[in-house]
Amino acid sequence: MSSRICAMAKPNDAETLSSSVDMSLSPRVQSLKPSKTMVITDLAATLVQSGVPVIRLAAGEPDFDTPKVVAEAGINAIREGFTRYTLNAGITELREAICRKLKEENGLSYAPDQILVSNGAKQSLLQAVLAVCSPGDEVIIPAPYWVSYTEQARLADATPVVIPTKISNNFLLDPKDLESKLTEKSRLLILCSPSNPTGSVYPKSLLEEIARIIAKHPRLLVLSDEIYEHIIYAPATHTSFASLPDMYERTLTVNGFSKAFAMTGWRLGYLAGPKHIVAACSKLQGQVSSGASSIAQKAGVAALGLGKAGGETVAEMVKAYRERRDFLVKSLGDIKGVKISEPQGAFYLFIDFSAYYGSEAEGFGLINDSSSLALYFLDKFQVAMVPGDAFGDDSCIRISYATSLDVLQAAVEKIRKALEPLRATVSV
Repeated sequence: MSSRICAMAKPNDAETLSSSVDMSLSPRVQSLKPSKTMVITDLAATLVQSGVPVIRLAAGEPDFDTPKVVAEAGINAIREGFTRYTLNAGITELREAICRKLKEENGLSYAPDQILVSNGAKQSLLQAVLAVCSPGDEVIIPAPYWVSYTEQARLADATPVVIPTKISNNFLLDPKDLESKLTEKSRLLILCSPSNPTGSVYPKSLLEEIARIIAKHPRLLVLSDEIYEHIIYAPATHTSFASLPDMYERTLTVNGFSKAFAMTGWRLGYLAGPKHIVAACSKLQGQVSSGASSIAQKAGVAALGLGKAGGETVAEMVKAYRERRDFLVKSLGDIKGVKISEPQGAFYLFIDFSAYYGSEAEGFGLINDSSSLALYFLDKFQVAMVPGDAFGDDSCIRISYATSLDVLQAAVEKIRKALEPLRATVSV
């Protein structure tokens, strides 16, 4: 590994504090793992700033601009002086629009007081976990999982219980595995469909099986992360977990605007669920951040006004994502030793490169896991991707294809060249 990468990846220990002052951190914070997605993204950005031409495939961020009509709504909010605090739960206009969306697109009936608008879906998720989990509770998380689920459970003093899935089963949770892990301590099951990091989409029939198991456990709730709902490739279809029989009262649905509407920087998400749980989350939010940006909320209203599933604007983005997915699946799937489960949604490939573990790279060293392989790709071939151990599966690496086809073509060539010399040192 190069000294440049090492220097950027490690914290600076030069700034030490006097031992006469207790500057220790709380056990809660010390127990948290940093987000590897952010670490790799920041490292790649630092390399770019230093003049290294890195291909960045780490961050889960659309490369499209926010739709013009949505951006104009935000600009108009500023011009019209709509720049003050809003209701903690979100402006009524936006919560009513969310209710209409949930009714028309998901078959779910909610009142505005069952909706909480937050500063991004990540905040919505954390507040939901904090609101329903007690110390010692178990949070059931299928792996591969989004990097923050396990850490959010730990912040609530709950215990993450990870259930591995298989690439041969498209990384979908096996109901039998779920049933075998449930105990009287099981409090929350977190599901993400379409999935980050795998792009897997849960078919309705499988969700119904899962729902039947959940119905047997009175304490068990479901946190359904549906942020990638509109980025889905036919014939796959999205099913909201709360729409299943007897699951409405058990389900906390999280969604937002970042992914489908290319609004990552606007920081706008929301929670829908039982009134008393939403009220509890609102109480937390009132002490943490207060309401979301007034400007972003006006933009959110405009986004929901684009039409069902974002209308033609979002459909064009999804068309581009699908073209990129098809290119990567074919191009990378042809590489010897590489295993791929074709994603049905989102904009990620979760690729099994484990056949190359144990290889030796000249001028780099031993590659024995996803982290060392990801660093090899970055250091020697300037391609930034996220190691799978961040998502609970060390056999894989996540690629985000939320970038242009030209960039992806260049990335594939670099990945091919990177793997070529490794084949001589392992049996692929």
